[in-house]
Amino acid sequence: MKYTRLEIPELIVCEPKIHEDNRGFVFEFFKKESFDKFVGFEVNFCQDNISHSKYGVVRGLHTNTLNYAQSKLVSVLHGKILDVAVDFRVGSPTFGKSVCVELDSVENKQLFIPRGFLHGFSVLSKEAVVNIKIDRYFAAGESIGVKYDDKDLAIDWKINLKDIILSKADIDLKLFKDVISPFDYGENYYSMKQFV
Repeated sequence: MKYTRLEIPELIVCEPKIHEDNRGFVFEFFKKESFDKFVGFEVNFCQDNISHSKYGVVRGLHTNTLNYAQSKLVSVLHGKILDVAVDFRVGSPTFGKSVCVELDSVENKQLFIPRGFLHGFSVLSKEAVVNIKIDRYFAAGESIGVKYDDKDLAIDWKINLKDIILSKADIDLKLFKDVISPFDYGENYYSMKQFV
């Protein structure tokens, strides 16, 4: 597995070595030992969530309140998405900045998004099946969200406006400037020990 830090260094792309022959292919989907070593702390994933979406769907931007914040490892089992992470850590030099990574079921790259970031994705293929590993169980009522089309964030979701499909909940989200982040850049959210 090849690991690469992005322009916001806490965000990491994981790229597997794919072994192909006349039967098909095989690759390591996740290897905790090498993953934790590169990230620099132990990540205890406890749940996998799978979503199926059609072209034009935008999910996000979401995170959770401080005590229920989740790190995520995003991969695509079928299709192609644009995966987006927004720095939501107050005081961070990249606060409000976004990173966009195309993930698909051909290259099988994954994106690691630690606690302290908003997350969302758009579906670029006819349909997509997305797998998200998380390190904290879902807690009802603890979600925080920001509008996908916030002008201050200026994210290009690579979908024509007329084709975008949103949930009612995502339509009703607030603007970035109107949402108070619970995350402080000076805190160490990456040890994973604080809230486990």
